[in-house]
This record gives sequence, structure tokens and C-alpha cells, in this order.
Amino acid sequence: MRAAEDDFDGGPVRCPAPASAAPDRGAEPRSRGAFLDARSLIGCRHRLHLDAQHPELLAEVREDPGVQQRREAATAHRAKVRDELVAAAPDEWVVIDPGLRAAERVAATMGALEAGVPRIWGALLPQEADTGRRGGVEFLLRDAERGGYIPIIVVNHKVTDPRRPDPADFHPLTSDLFRWAPRRDKHVKLRPQPRDQQRLAHLYRMLQRYGMASPALVGGAIGLAFDRILVHDLTTVLADYDQRYADRIAVVRGDLPTQPSKVPECRQCPWWVRGPEGSPSCEGQLAIMRDVSLVAPGSRAEVLRGHGVHTIDELAAWEGEDPEDWQHGPFDEAVVTARAWIAGAPLVRRFEQVSVRRADVEVDVDLESYQEDGAYLWGTLLDGVYRPFLTWDPLPTTDEGRSFGEFWTWLMEVRAQAHAAGKTFAAYCYSRTAEDKWLYESARRFAGMPGVPTHEQVRAFVDSIEWVDMFQAVTEQFICPNGKGLKKIAPVAGFHWRDAEAGGEASMGWYRRAVGYDAPSDLTQRTRLLEYNEDDVRATQVLRDWMTHRAADEVPALPDFGR
Repeated sequence: MRAAEDDFDGGPVRCPAPASAAPDRGAEPRSRGAFLDARSLIGCRHRLHLDAQHPELLAEVREDPGVQQRREAATAHRAKVRDELVAAAPDEWVVIDPGLRAAERVAATMGALEAGVPRIWGALLPQEADTGRRGGVEFLLRDAERGGYIPIIVVNHKVTDPRRPDPADFHPLTSDLFRWAPRRDKHVKLRPQPRDQQRLAHLYRMLQRYGMASPALVGGAIGLAFDRILVHDLTTVLADYDQRYADRIAVVRGDLPTQPSKVPECRQCPWWVRGPEGSPSCEGQLAIMRDVSLVAPGSRAEVLRGHGVHTIDELAAWEGEDPEDWQHGPFDEAVVTARAWIAGAPLVRRFEQVSVRRADVEVDVDLESYQEDGAYLWGTLLDGVYRPFLTWDPLPTTDEGRSFGEFWTWLMEVRAQAHAAGKTFAAYCYSRTAEDKWLYESARRFAGMPGVPTHEQVRAFVDSIEWVDMFQAVTEQFICPNGKGLKKIAPVAGFHWRDAEAGGEASMGWYRRAVGYDAPSDLTQRTRLLEYNEDDVRATQVLRDWMTHRAADEVPALPDFGR
């Protein structure tokens, strides 16, 4: 089981010398027969070590529902891309049957490559016993001009964003989906995806081994939008890939030691809460060590270790000038966070008073979405009454437009009535990124349906002072040693969710059962989702009241922990 590749922290990786670009095909295999695919190049090195050393324990771990759902969505996306590409020019394609045994798929792939087939889908390249490389690719495109093949991956995330043309901007290379013709594309901007570049470099090295790599030194990625191929120049990527691969294969083979460190990936990693037999979990080991990553996760911890700070206590005792290479906000706050953790304080108040915008009429809003398919539920709370606007038709569905239109109409009516009565109005959410995204997306997708606003109407609302992000209010008011998520902050204010498993990842599985994706609809899961959504909006309301009336008395202030 692998973590979602989005969890890569992006911090520095200490690497030995680069791996050979084209190993001797007759070289003797190294010990333990370890193999590595491109997914293992991004993410936690210690997890990679534990996965390799204790595969029997992984077999007992139930896969995270969110990871499973993302995999299923990716499989469906790739099938759609395959069907449309092959249908456009069936005579140019060889499609490798995924039902074949691995050896048969490899043989079919190598036969197609040697025959010079223009386009190959579902290629599986030979495992390399000496280097440990293994991997496959959705799409291999023959380079008609230079010879060899260009690897093109199909991914279930965005690789570009739309934008208005600007001559001053950098324009990425893209190509038409059905005819390879790379050119500068002024209509999109690049979304950096290191994982995609590493995978393409991995595949390029595997093709290069057999003299099948295009000398153009490029690869491609077809993203979620399925509207173009983003072209990646691999010239500068390969050297970094070689170093990263050499490091990771050495970890898998047990030739390099690793230590746990808290990174975003830990949220979904089985080793975070469970260690190998007789050993503590990563969380337990870090707590014993009082490791600095517990309060400065990811690349922050790497910076601190570079200055000799390995424990929370060492960070709390920091004196002197701030590190010149610290790029994670005020360094004083990192020191205060360490001191608060030692004192057991879940929050530290930045100012003498705590404030949050209040209004005569207040509405709390929280949405529930499924993958990139849509937002099926807009939950609201007004005067203590919970009101959901929803569809139980499986997404994607036009009925989502009906429920969104009803939600927007109701919200704007409440707002208009408040204004007409001479009262102030505010709508609240927690971390507005998702709400803003689906407000805009829903307005675009369902334009013209009853009650659905225009893009300009959405923008006017979300840019106004009447749309309040409680996450921003918390960020501005408090330092949070244990994190700033609603599930971390609301319990400090005295709120608790009815469902012990409540969370975004878990809700994905509940939704699948609620609408009957895999079996007949489970109505109990609909109730579960509604209660979860209701608890979220009530949590923001409780948090707001707490910040207004009690937080200043209950939360220690910054001077109590200052340097």
C-alpha cells in the first residue's frame, strides 16, 4: 500500500552519488531482490524502509478508504482516456491486455516497441534486477522525427490551470491529445507536480536501457481535465532523479539508515500508529525522542536539524539570531510552539484580546463533495436550526445544480432580509478553499439553472466582508502547536463530534455506501453524513462564540512563552 503522492513534503533529500543512467544488462543483481517503482521516489524515506522490511505487517492493514477511492477514480479516468484516444485512431494503437500475467504483458510491450508501433497503451517494462527499477506507463508514443518513444502518463489530478493570455508570463509546452505537436500554450499555467516529473524520468531511464527512449528528452502528462498533453522537459530532471533513485533503492535494500520524522504523509500512514513487533510506532518513537518534527513538521524540521536542533527542548531553548534559511514565517512562533508543546498548551493567544467578526444574522456553511465529481451537500446553520441542501443522486448529476441553486437562493434571501431590516449579515465557513472552489465550479457547471448565480455574483459575495473564514480568524489569533484543523481547534472550545470516525476521508466511504456506488444504498450512511455535516457547522458556531466570550480568559498569551 502506498500513500497518496500529494503528500510529498518537498524538503531536501540527502543522497549518495547518482545511479548509473544505463546499467550493464549483464550485471549481477544486488542482495534481497529489491525493486522500486516511481511512486516510491516521493514521500517518506522511513516509510519506504518499513514497507520493505515488514511486508507481512502491511498485508494486515486495512487500506484507507480515501486512498482506495482515489485509486478507483484514477482507474476510471484512465479507462476513459484510453477509450477516447484509441477510438480516434484505432489502427495506430496496440493495447496491452491488463488481464495478462506480468511476463506476458512485458513480452507484448517489448514486441510492440521492437515493431515500432506508433502508440502503445498499458505498457509494462521489464524489471531490472541490477538497478531494481520496475514500472509501467499508460501511453508510449513513438517519436516519428527522432525515433524512440516518449512516455506519457495519465494522472487523476490537475496538471495545468486556465488563465488569460499574458505575454509576460512563462508559457508551458503542451500538445494536442491526438496529434503530437508541442508548442507554447498561453492559455494555461503550470501546476508544479514533482511526482509526475520523477515518474517520467524513471520511465525514460527504463526505455533508455533498451535504446527505446526518444532523444528529445521529454515526457508528457494527461491530467484530470483531459484537454491537452502537458510536455515536461526532462533535461534538468534526470540528474535529480538519478540521485533520488540511488538514495531510495539503497533504503529499500537496507544499505542506508532512516529515522522517522513527521510529514503530511503521516496522517494516512499505518506506521504512524503501529510499529513493527517489539518496536514503537513512528508517533511513539518521535514522542520518546521529543523530536522537533512534532512541532515543526516537514521541511521545517530539516532546516532546524541543519542548525543542530533535533528536539523540541532544543528549539524551545533557542537563543540568538534567527536562522537565515528559515522561510516558514516568524521564527519566534516556532520557538513559542515548542514551549507551548512542553507546557501542554493546545493554543497560545497572540494578542491581549481575541476578536472575530460578528453580525446580527449569522449563517454557518459547510459543504461535502466527492472527489472532483461535485458537491452533493451544502449544510447551513441559522438561529440554531440546521438546514441541508442536497442531492442523493450519485455524482455527477444535474440534480446537483438544483440543490446548489436552492442553497444559493436561500442564502441570498436570508442576506437580503437582514439588509432590509437594517441588520448586519455574515456567513461563516472553516478554511474557505473548498467552499470557494465549489461555489465557482457550481456556478460555471450549472449556469442558467434556476437559482444558480453567475461567476460575478459569486465573486462579489466571497470577496465581501460578509464571507468569513474561521480558519483565517484562528490563524491570525492563535499559535497552534497541535495543528489548526477544525477537529483540533473546536474541542478546545468544548465541541465534540458525535461520530468518533468523523473526517473528510471517512466521509468518502460513507458517501459511496449512501448513494449505492458498490451495493444497494445504505440509508444509515445518509444519516451519518448529515450528522457529520451538521456537527461541522455547529462546531464553527461554538468556536466563534468561544472566541468572543471565553478564549481571552482560557488561553495563555504569547508573552507567557516569549523569548
